[in-house]
Amino acid sequence: MTPLVGPRKATAMANPKPAVSSSTRPTHPVLRPLFARPFAAVMGVLNVTPDSFSDGGEFFAADSAVAHAQAMIAAGADIIDIGAESTRPYGNAKTVSAAEERERLEPILAAVAELGTPVSIDTMKAEVADWAIGQGAGIVNDVWGLQRDPQMAAVVARHGVPVVIMHNRDAADPASDIVKDMIAFFRRSLAVAAEASIPNANIVLDPGIGFGKTPEQSMAALARLDELMVLGYPLLVGASRKRFIASVARSEPQERLGGSIAAHLLAAQNGAKIIRAHDVAETVQALRVAAAIEDKR
Repeated sequence: MTPLVGPRKATAMANPKPAVSSSTRPTHPVLRPLFARPFAAVMGVLNVTPDSFSDGGEFFAADSAVAHAQAMIAAGADIIDIGAESTRPYGNAKTVSAAEERERLEPILAAVAELGTPVSIDTMKAEVADWAIGQGAGIVNDVWGLQRDPQMAAVVARHGVPVVIMHNRDAADPASDIVKDMIAFFRRSLAVAAEASIPNANIVLDPGIGFGKTPEQSMAALARLDELMVLGYPLLVGASRKRFIASVARSEPQERLGGSIAAHLLAAQNGAKIIRAHDVAETVQALRVAAAIEDKR
């Protein structure tokens, strides 16, 4: 997607969208149809937690969680991403055991999977991922990129499901070049994936906006997404309601729709194939209208 406004002379925003390598182009039946369209797919966020940074507790009850999944699907969500442990990127999240995480998911996950839209399990625990796949999850979304739980890569490989490898850090380092840090991190994760025999075509990379990054580094990561394309894998971006938006325009998480859409449109323009969002209807509309306008050029 090229710029929506302004002259078409050579600028950083007018660069052509980078291509995914043919050897890593998704062929998995869950991913393949999502990448065949002229606009990015949308992954709707479903947090069944009491303490997520934006909507903690809002969908903790099983019926409200399933109803929210139905509403996101009706609004155009292509994937429902279910998480039962807060990984809030600014700290203060309570660590939960695998047993508690599974207990939160048990009344919800299979019911959401039965709705027919692909389900992603947002977990850093191999034990939870293994169980969730058995309940109908078709994608593993690991916020530690196969580097936290040594069994995660084996679980993903054994089930043959796609995996989202997200960049993360235990703490932000304001002095680091965040894109170089991400590339080094991803190379380590890809080595882990290769060792476990996870097919390249089942891998999606996520720059982890807000995770182990200052607000300035989150914005730099979004501005330099094209540099991550050197790795050749499709990208997922989740900038929804993140704190960097408030560093530009003071706001609380639920007041960041405009900033989220701005970041996501630029991410799609610069190569992101999946957008992870809380506000599904608005995000779907923005991406599709932008693609329709671009089609008239």
